[in-house]
Amino acid sequence: MIQITSCPSCGSDRIKRVQQDWIGNFQGQSYTVPSLEFCECPNCGERIYDRKAMRKIEAHSPAFARRDAETKVPLMAYA
Repeated sequence: MIQITSCPSCGSDRIKRVQQDWIGNFQGQSYTVPSLEFCECPNCGERIYDRKAMRKIEAHSPAFARRDAETKVPLMAYA
């Protein structure tokens, strides 16, 4: 978990860790990531996502669903 003490965009020391549903959009398709934890600055709105948050976003994103489906090897029945 990253430790952020000030906002990298505006320098505010009010940045804090929040947990909330996050809504994304990919090619016109909306998707939700439930209970995502990230840091957010109340002054400028900057959001900072750690590796765990990014992986959770990727797991819910339709942008990565196609890639995941292409990398899975189909099971074949042998007689």
